[in-house]
Amino acid sequence: MTLNVEQRREIDGARALRHETRRATVPALEEILFEPIPVLNHGFIRVIDYMGDDAAIVQAARVSYGRGTKKVHEDAGLIRYLMRHWHSTPFEMAEIKYHVKLPIFVARQWIRHRTANVNEYSARYSRLTDEFYLPEPEQLGIQSSANRQGRGAAIGTEQAAEVLAILREDARRCYDDYVRLLNEDEDGRPIDPGRAGLARELARMNLTLGTYTEWYWKTDLHNLMNFLRLRADAHAQYEIRVYAEAMLETLRRWVPHTYEAFREYRLGAAQISASGLAVIRRLLAGETVSAEASGLSKREWRELMAVLGREDK
Repeated sequence: MTLNVEQRREIDGARALRHETRRATVPALEEILFEPIPVLNHGFIRVIDYMGDDAAIVQAARVSYGRGTKKVHEDAGLIRYLMRHWHSTPFEMAEIKYHVKLPIFVARQWIRHRTANVNEYSARYSRLTDEFYLPEPEQLGIQSSANRQGRGAAIGTEQAAEVLAILREDARRCYDDYVRLLNEDEDGRPIDPGRAGLARELARMNLTLGTYTEWYWKTDLHNLMNFLRLRADAHAQYEIRVYAEAMLETLRRWVPHTYEAFREYRLGAAQISASGLAVIRRLLAGETVSAEASGLSKREWRELMAVLGREDK
């Protein structure tokens, strides 16, 4: 990830400002406020603003008038209770806003989470930069035979080099043609004064999905955790998972008690169906239960055995 002089000046200027406030602030999050956290080759996330903290969640749950009415361990215990029993409303009382730079194909996955406020860089109004995503060789996998949405084992070194060369050449050629269609340089001046440039809203059609876009993404804590539960999961696509993992660090800084409860009851937990729970009870009673006699489908059985660490059963 690289920042130009103007971008660095803008960030330094924002970080230099100080505001007097009676609102809750979180020192650990203030430390990284506005600073970009690198993701992929040219991407980043950075926290732009936030409202609330762990105490705001507790305050909303108790509908209390002030802060610090209980001891810290009691607040942490209440947050764990709320998380454990899926009480979502108190977590909606805290909000956070990110600035994200990401490949277009990742953005199209991300936008499926419709519970946020989004404002994206307008390629109708401004020219996109010549930055595009190229995977690391180890991320170039074959199509998975078990998961139609995912990738399997990495392809060989020689083939990886060929794939990267194709991706790089296509992205470069498409961007060069995009500039040719626009007929304008980086400052908006005509490259060929004798030729009309195509409208930006049309010229962008030629760009690859690996081209980077940017947006501001604001959401409440409850919906942020829903996003992270899905996208920080090991089964999520790598290119969006690394963004989620970077956001997990901002969550830890912002609301540490909530973060610990989230890791315990969401990321590190498993959901068991009623039929699966019945199988577990039979196993605990000493009964030998086969896949055929479990009442579960083959896939459900495999998933349950994986959760129990009995994949070989």
